[in-house]
Order: sequence, then C-alpha cells, then structure tokens
Amino acid sequence: MTEAAAVVAPPLPVVVLISGSGSNLQALIDAQDASPYRITAVISNERTAFGLERARRAGIPTTVVSHRACADRAAFDEALTAAIDCRTPGLVALAGFMRILTPTFVAHYAGRILNIHPSLLPKFRGLNTHRRALEAGEHEHGASVHFVTAELDGGPVILQGRVPILPTDDPNQLAARVLTAEHRLYPRVVGWFAQGRLRLGEDGRALFDGAALDAPLCLDDQTPG
Repeated sequence: MTEAAAVVAPPLPVVVLISGSGSNLQALIDAQDASPYRITAVISNERTAFGLERARRAGIPTTVVSHRACADRAAFDEALTAAIDCRTPGLVALAGFMRILTPTFVAHYAGRILNIHPSLLPKFRGLNTHRRALEAGEHEHGASVHFVTAELDGGPVILQGRVPILPTDDPNQLAARVLTAEHRLYPRVVGWFAQGRLRLGEDGRALFDGAALDAPLCLDDQTPG
C-alpha cells in the first residue's frame, strides 16, 4: 500500500464531564486540532458551569444532567450514562467533575475513563489538596492523570507534573501553578489514549506502549510525545 493510500484512523470521540470553570476542558479543546481526538460533547451537572460556555464557543454540543433533579446517586448515574452513551465515545474524560461516581457507572466505562487530580497521587486524595500539601510541610506538589476505578482517586496513575512549593506560597498561589501543569498533562494523556499507546491492563495496571507502568511517568523534557 502506498503512503497516499494509507488509511488514516478517524479521531477518537471524547466526552468531557465538568462541574465548573472548565480550564482543563479548554486545554483539551485548544490541543485537539493537532491531536488524534475530538471532543464530541461536554456534559455538566451544574447548569451555570462556565465550561459549558467554553464548549459552546468551540461549537461543541453541551448537555446538563443535574444531580439535584435525580432521586438518588444511582438515578443520577443512570441519567448521566444515557447522556454519555448517545454520543458513543471512545473515552470519557473527567475535568473538574465534582461528583462521586458509583461502582456501576465506573464499571460501565472500565478502561476508557480518565481523571485529572490536583496532587501527586497517592498523596492527598479528595478535596483541598493545596491547603493540605502546605499544612503537611511538603516540598513539592503537583497533578496526576489516572484511570478511574471504583476507588476514589485510586486508579493507576499514568502521568504526573511536579511543582515546587515555595516558602511564600498560599493555597491559591500553589493552585495556580499546579493548574498550569494540569493544562500540559491532560491533552498529552488523552492523545496517548487516542493513539492506542495507553490502555488499562487486565491486571489493573496502566500499559504504555505495551509495557506496564510500575511508576507514573513524569512530565519533563524526556516525556514521550
């Protein structure tokens, strides 16, 4: 087969879930034209999330699935699953989605759901990570992209970005620098998944280029493209 006749795979369809401003969504939007994925929908549980406006400006369809309109968490997850599946995504990306998902929901998307978390996991799972890192006297902080499992912020970590903690830092200053790292991390990992370089192995470990990641990759000048 000649190079001209080679079949080019279509971009991987990605659905992004948000709850707030959507700055990581924006990073994914900004990167997608040069990447092997396309965001086909943005879904929020909050009608006032500014990320919905970011999506609209980019011409991406949006949906609101309010958790307040659902009787319980299972009902919310059922409605959310229906909204996602009608877009037939190859990947679901959580980008500041502030709802704890049920094991049933996570199992439905096993191996094709990612999250970005503002800490160097497994440190500081959950909320208020920047304040907690400062209170613990840490010398560095950062962000992690990981596969989502039923364990909160406990799925295998793929890529991390490290940020030094400065003596003058407060939680807001530290959060701003970590967010800059997040914006570099997430498009890289979503691109890897779309290229088929990244997957979740049957043993629960992340596989990159066919090799198990015994430790997360670190975002630096040596990080694979």
